[in-house]
Amino acid sequence: MGQIDEGLERALRTRPIPSSTTARLRFLLAAHQGSTGRVAAALGVSQRTVQRWVTKKSGARRLPGPLQVRAIEEAVLARWQPRVRARRRAQAEADGFVFHTRARFGFAAPAGSSDDPRVRWITQDLPGEVARELFAARDAGAGEQQRTVILARALGHAYFREWGRRAHGLHVVFSDVECADFSIG
Repeated sequence: MGQIDEGLERALRTRPIPSSTTARLRFLLAAHQGSTGRVAAALGVSQRTVQRWVTKKSGARRLPGPLQVRAIEEAVLARWQPRVRARRRAQAEADGFVFHTRARFGFAAPAGSSDDPRVRWITQDLPGEVARELFAARDAGAGEQQRTVILARALGHAYFREWGRRAHGLHVVFSDVECADFSIG
């Protein structure tokens, strides 16, 4: 997951996901009404394996491997705060969001202007249309590069061209994203 994806995910949550694997397993068990069989089916492992992970007996307890830890994390992310996520997404699509980033920006501009890329901190309000475009690209399975292009176009219009009042024809190159955070509402 890239910086933009992680920033979008953080913005859609109001509480952090459980941090330990044990807490994540407890959440999955609660989400599946305590059924180790359903949790096993969701993770692609056997029921007995899940039982070994969650047993209270210290000698019988086993820890999940790295691949299983990743599967557990993805299963928790998919089920964490679904109504809150839907409400915050609708709010972002309706009202827009504030985008905070530290990234390298360069320009393709007419002769006589500076096009040297440099790292900048930028905080900019962006409209709901940008949020709709970002979420549509994510839902369609577009990669991090496509979302970077969407944000570069939006930042170019809003920040560098001041909503079309100056620097006409300026094309923004947005790369080397160090951090990307979104504030909704």
